[in-house]
Amino acid sequence: MGPERNSGCPYFGELFPLLWPGLLVVLVKLCSGMIEAGKAYVTTNRLFVSGVRDLSQQCQGDTVISECLQRFGDSLQEMVNYHMILFDQAQRSVRQQLHNFVKEDVRKFKETKKQFDKVREDMELSLVRNAQAPRHRPHEVEEASGALTLTRKCFRHLALDYVLQINVLQAKKKFEILDSMLSFMHAQYSFFQQGYSLLHQLDPYMKKLAAELDQLVIDSAVEKREMERKHAAIQQRDFSYDESKVEFDVDAPSGVVMEGYLFKRASNAFKTWNRRWFSIQNSQLVYQKKLKDALTVVVDDLRLCSVKPCEDIERRFCFEVVSPTKSCMLQADSEKLRQAWVQAVQASIASAYRESPDSCYSEVWPSLCPPHACAHICVAHSIDSASDSRERSVKGESVLQRVQSVAGNSQCGDCGQSDPRWASINLGVLLCIECSGIHRSLGVHCSKVRSLTLDSWEPELLKLMCELGNSTVNQIYEAQCEGLSNRKPTASSPRQDKEAWIKDKYVEKKFLRKLPTAPAREAPRRWRAQKCQRPHSSPRAPATRRKVRLEPVLPSVAALSSASTLERKFRRDSLFCPDELDSLFSYFDAGAAGAGPRSLSSDSGLGGSSDGSSDVLAFGAGSVVDSVTEEEGPESESSSGEVDGDAEADSEAWGLADVRELHPGLLAHRAARTRDLPALAAALAHGAEVNWADAEDEGKTPLVQAVLGGSLIVCEFLLQNGADVNQRDSRGRAPLHHATLLGRTGQVCLFLKRGADQHALDEEQQDPLTIAVQAANADIVTLLRLARMAEEMREAEAPPGQPGPLPGSSPTELQYRRCIQEFISLHLEES
Repeated sequence: MGPERNSGCPYFGELFPLLWPGLLVVLVKLCSGMIEAGKAYVTTNRLFVSGVRDLSQQCQGDTVISECLQRFGDSLQEMVNYHMILFDQAQRSVRQQLHNFVKEDVRKFKETKKQFDKVREDMELSLVRNAQAPRHRPHEVEEASGALTLTRKCFRHLALDYVLQINVLQAKKKFEILDSMLSFMHAQYSFFQQGYSLLHQLDPYMKKLAAELDQLVIDSAVEKREMERKHAAIQQRDFSYDESKVEFDVDAPSGVVMEGYLFKRASNAFKTWNRRWFSIQNSQLVYQKKLKDALTVVVDDLRLCSVKPCEDIERRFCFEVVSPTKSCMLQADSEKLRQAWVQAVQASIASAYRESPDSCYSEVWPSLCPPHACAHICVAHSIDSASDSRERSVKGESVLQRVQSVAGNSQCGDCGQSDPRWASINLGVLLCIECSGIHRSLGVHCSKVRSLTLDSWEPELLKLMCELGNSTVNQIYEAQCEGLSNRKPTASSPRQDKEAWIKDKYVEKKFLRKLPTAPAREAPRRWRAQKCQRPHSSPRAPATRRKVRLEPVLPSVAALSSASTLERKFRRDSLFCPDELDSLFSYFDAGAAGAGPRSLSSDSGLGGSSDGSSDVLAFGAGSVVDSVTEEEGPESESSSGEVDGDAEADSEAWGLADVRELHPGLLAHRAARTRDLPALAAALAHGAEVNWADAEDEGKTPLVQAVLGGSLIVCEFLLQNGADVNQRDSRGRAPLHHATLLGRTGQVCLFLKRGADQHALDEEQQDPLTIAVQAANADIVTLLRLARMAEEMREAEAPPGQPGPLPGSSPTELQYRRCIQEFISLHLEES
């Protein structure tokens, strides 16, 4: 009766606690969350290890850091693998095993419990019906008693099954929980055991690294103190000037000669300045805004460019790189940096010439020049018949042949190599290709290099080269080279020897014969220049080109009157002569090819005379100073007793001291006045300021003296050497004013060509056009008016904020040039 009573007890169904299956389900969910979080941790840990290895690759230069990161990265990767093994075992031992137990065994137990609860309810219902059966209805009592017996029997059998299920589940629960937890703990043990073994093997290296870190801390403390000391010392220094070390290497293995930040002036209307990273590499000047930006080429071939410092703009430390197609204005951060950049460009130019032959230059040049610039280079590209006619006027003799026919010009003026094809137009010497590269590296302020075969040659420039020559120039720049230890290089000498010689000769000027440095104004006696026959230039011409005879004379009013009479006598109705036409064409025809100078007339302004003689002063001999004597030398038959009126008047007007006592500035003035190119070249070589104004002579400059002397060639020589075409004297007159006053049409054309300001007013508020109108000089008036009209048309055709078109690039300019040519042709017919 005990089991029966217990099975009917209301607490029987609750004997087995049903909370633990729910806890198992929660535990399985927690294990799943742990595994998912572990996998996320492993993924993140792998990314961290990958970052450590990437850092190790970037630190290949530091073996300590690289080795440390590599070994620690490998160890951490092993730890990540161990974590993956641990999470896999947790997945199998805890999550999967307990999940199967809950899904299978606990689910069957719950189904049996449901059946047991239903039968128990049926038995309770039978008990209620049996209790309600009335006594006076026996058949109902019997029927209720039979149903109760059957129900109770079924309940007892099901209760036995239910108790069996409880016992089995209890036993299996214990096994499953203990087995899964034991497996998980074994996995933990293996994980930590493997980690310990791994770190134990790494322990000696970690101890070694710890010792190095201790020493590193000590070293860092010492370095910190040293840096603090230097910082304190630097704060006390004066940073008003730049002491940074600036270097460039032409033979750098990377090909980068020099690089750094420079300010670049934009070519737009606003002329803004932008800071860019510039570099000289592969014979090119390039820049970029950022590292990722592509390189922008400023100069494609450094052989075709020149560099010069710029002092005439508002900004400091500026220099200009000029190429055939454009110019680029750059600004450094200091004067030292500017000098370094200029020297780097010059050295790169010299290196490019050394590494590349002349043929490459001739192939590259035409492709780099625009159409309007090619007209200055190639005779075949002339745009009208006027240039062709001037080309034919050379009479079959090329520029190269004419210039090489001058005494000494058959060889290079610096190394003696035969057949020189390059020239320095401001020095008047012919050069070989290697020496021309060295000259170009000196900068245009020192030497302006031009090709005799590739460039155009204007008549006055060609005449200038024929008037000087290597013999004359070397007598100036090598006057004392024999007395020094310096040995002149030959054609086979190394480039380093040639470069050193050229710098000593033209930059340091070590071989000049010394002149006085202070002006001498005493005039103990006056000198008169005799006209002497000058032999025509040829390779066989003697070294002494001029012979003079000096005679002390007294100033004479009659002589001055005679000079004026001669000037009026030889004044023409039209001032256009053939040589002036050449100069005029070279101004209005930018595409004209160089033509050889014709025979010079006495009033052409080209500094010659009809009989081939020239007017020279005492210092016009081959040896510029020492040849001045009062002895009468042998003269040609044609020169005996003849004195040019202008030269005599000039000599009479100048109270000249002995030229040995002239300082370079006065020597330049008097040489320009007397049309003596060798003496003028010597004065500039000795340091004469080309724009020096003589305060005792109304502030006139050598260029004004050249105008007064009447020589266009001397004017061209001074302009090539940096003479300011707009510098005025104390009366406010520029060279253009003086040329207009004297009726020098050729010089007026030359000055307009060089950018003379035709609107400038003198002290009487007169511009050159007004002076020409008052003098009734029709040729100069027409020339000035046409030039002014062309200027106005260019300004009218220019876009707003943009400069006007280049000469010859617009239809209006072409039409204007044709009109000028017709005008010149008309005057030629009339004359």
